[in-house]
Amino acid sequence: MACKWRYIDELVPLERDPNLAFGSVIHDCLECWHGERDLAKVLDHIDRTYPNRAQDDHQQADWHLAKAMMSAYVEHYPAEEFEVVALEKTFEGPIVNPATGATSRSFILAGKVDGIVRQDGQYFLLEHKTASQIDASYLERLWTDFQITLYAWYLEQTLGITVSGIIYNVLVKAKLRQGKGETEAEFEARRAELIAKSKTGKSSAKRKLSEDDETFQQRLQEKYLEPGMFHREVLYISRDQFEELRAELWELSKAMLDARRRDTFYPQHQLLLPVRKALRLLPALPLGRQPQRHRKPFPTDRPARRAAGRSR
Repeated sequence: MACKWRYIDELVPLERDPNLAFGSVIHDCLECWHGERDLAKVLDHIDRTYPNRAQDDHQQADWHLAKAMMSAYVEHYPAEEFEVVALEKTFEGPIVNPATGATSRSFILAGKVDGIVRQDGQYFLLEHKTASQIDASYLERLWTDFQITLYAWYLEQTLGITVSGIIYNVLVKAKLRQGKGETEAEFEARRAELIAKSKTGKSSAKRKLSEDDETFQQRLQEKYLEPGMFHREVLYISRDQFEELRAELWELSKAMLDARRRDTFYPQHQLLLPVRKALRLLPALPLGRQPQRHRKPFPTDRPARRAAGRSR
């Protein structure tokens, strides 16, 4: 039902998955950095994103992580081998039956890519990702990224360029947590337990204090000096892959249209996930119109700003 709610009824949850929300913040930071290369502006954006961090533990944790991640990213990539051509590039185009040349009257493909860059005379899509870890399984999944490959083909048609491949820019989320210390009651209970076990009936234990922000931030930044916290994977696109995906997109769009007509969405429509992320129903929404807000949060694949076709 999440598919129908978000992509047919235009309903989105009031609350966002914290992991997805953090990823969006980092994407915004990377857009700012690659556009202006001004770390002060990036850090200011992070400060303004988490205004209640002093009272909210979740905001405090994300603020620390974003600040350490971006500070370390700038040090890790002080200069780039590529030239930025465009950031947050939007596009849209028709879905065409490759066998007949007929254009879909029900769907268009609309999307946005993180960036377009030029390196050694070739164009690449720049795709930012945050990840809990980078292993062989994670890198293998990049080869099955249906959506970004389709975007490359549509951008070729829109801009008149040849996209050679995708540069996946992956940033790992450090798992460190700020030490919280213990309350007076917790300390007294621990001290009493130690005294009970002591032969002297005494204990020199001291109350554990919370880790201050400066110390924790330093510990986080040291973590980001370790190998494997940043990674870039370059995948080259096969021209044959374009044709296969365009044909698959046409078939999937027909299945989506059939489900919409019958107002019946089954679990197997999970197969339509790439189409749901990339397709926008025609006619296009009037300017300024926003999806309605659903009163109760429900499962969703992407936050609202990305569900209409933003590549992540």
